[in-house]
Amino acid sequence: MSRVKRGVFSKKKHKKIIKRCKGFTGRRKNVFRISKQAYIKSLQYFYRDTRNKKRDFRKLWIININFYLRKYNIKYSRFIKYIKELNININRKSLYYLCKEYNMKKLIIYINEKKYLQN
Repeated sequence: MSRVKRGVFSKKKHKKIIKRCKGFTGRRKNVFRISKQAYIKSLQYFYRDTRNKKRDFRKLWIININFYLRKYNIKYSRFIKYIKELNININRKSLYYLCKEYNMKKLIIYINEKKYLQN
């Protein structure tokens, strides 16, 4: 039976992992055994932080919407309540871009008119 040499394939596998660990510090970037562990851990962080990023952006949008609404003496919580009462389906991201790019005054006037009409 002939001898099988596997050095080429293991080298290829090692290089693939080490290439993905480019930018890591210390031995994590150039020693296969350690870089493999670091790569697996980085995937765990990636999975976790993609969810945290969504959470953080929602917080940021809410803070910015509140900032723009305070110029018109309206609280964020009241504003959201009125929007839900009027069945305006719009998410926080879209509201933030409305505040940032366009004048929020028109939407606030519309909500105020509807609120007074209901009372």
